[in-house]
Amino acid sequence: MDIRTWEGDKVKIMVDYDKCNGNGACVEICPTSVYEIQEGKTVPVAIDECIECCACVENCPMEAIVHSSC
Repeated sequence: MDIRTWEGDKVKIMVDYDKCNGNGACVEICPTSVYEIQEGKTVPVAIDECIECCACVENCPMEAIVHSSC
């Protein structure tokens, strides 16, 4: 199991790299551009910009994102 974890000032985001297919749904839906695709996987590069809307979790077709606020 390859679950990567990032922690910001107010949130923690985990991405299951075994599930993530890098389709970019999280990148497209995130209103504050928290995510980008790197080497075919999603990475929350701007985690402190997160407004805790949960759109990334709700729109990930692979259910690869776990967010502490959702």
